[in-house]
Amino acid sequence: MSSGFVTAVGHDGMHPGAGSLAAIPLVFAGAAVWAYAAAVAASRGRGRPWPVHRLALWVAGVALAVMPTVGPLAVAAYDSFVAHMWAHLLGGMAAPVLLVLAAPVTLALRTMHVTPARRLSRLLGSRPAAVVGHPATAGLLNAGGLWLLYRSPVFEAVHGYPLMHALVHLHLVVVGCLFTAAVIGLDPAPHRPRRLVGAVVLVLTAASHAVLAKHLYAYPPGSLPLAEAQAGAQLMYYVGGWVEASVVLIFCAQWYREAGRRLARAGRSAPIA
Repeated sequence: MSSGFVTAVGHDGMHPGAGSLAAIPLVFAGAAVWAYAAAVAASRGRGRPWPVHRLALWVAGVALAVMPTVGPLAVAAYDSFVAHMWAHLLGGMAAPVLLVLAAPVTLALRTMHVTPARRLSRLLGSRPAAVVGHPATAGLLNAGGLWLLYRSPVFEAVHGYPLMHALVHLHLVVVGCLFTAAVIGLDPAPHRPRRLVGAVVLVLTAASHAVLAKHLYAYPPGSLPLAEAQAGAQLMYYVGGWVEASVVLIFCAQWYREAGRRLARAGRSAPIA
């Protein structure tokens, strides 16, 4: 543990999971897992089985999302920039991928009553949802939020106030889910643009993430020790790059399958000579 990080953020003996805030993420995590499992049971009760691996993805995603706010990693992240970066990578990057691949909206539409399901469908098809869920908007929120966090006084405020830490982490998870859903989402998206748009945004966002990591390596935030800042920046660059590479592979696989289905439909509709 580096005392430089503690000094830089004004450590006062507290950590992000201190006090009554520690129980809140656990309550939400338990509710999220229970609701998903109940929906899976309801879907099976109606004779529509739900893949078990998606339930596993949801549970793992919820666990990663809550890990940076409660438990040993949360305590370590308050004192160590390397641990802080692990919290960002697991909670803000890996967790959204797992949560989105669990297709929670599709499951909800399967198990809701007709009226709530129609309302949810109208919300998904609304203009605000189209703007927020567009890859360009989601990518800007994702990349811009990270630059704001690490290149502004927000970084020190996060580690000085437990509530600020929780809110910033919630923002990272939500924005990460929006971005991931915009490029590789399995749930219905009536206004989803062409795959080429998603590909361009995905490349630009990954490039922004890499540039930010290099910038942190050369210019540490606050008064962080250079060695610790560089270790955290390397984690951001390499481990974050692996997470982004997995998203790219999933994106390419989805694009390939869509192209194959289009060719198959074109072949069936072609006139016989």
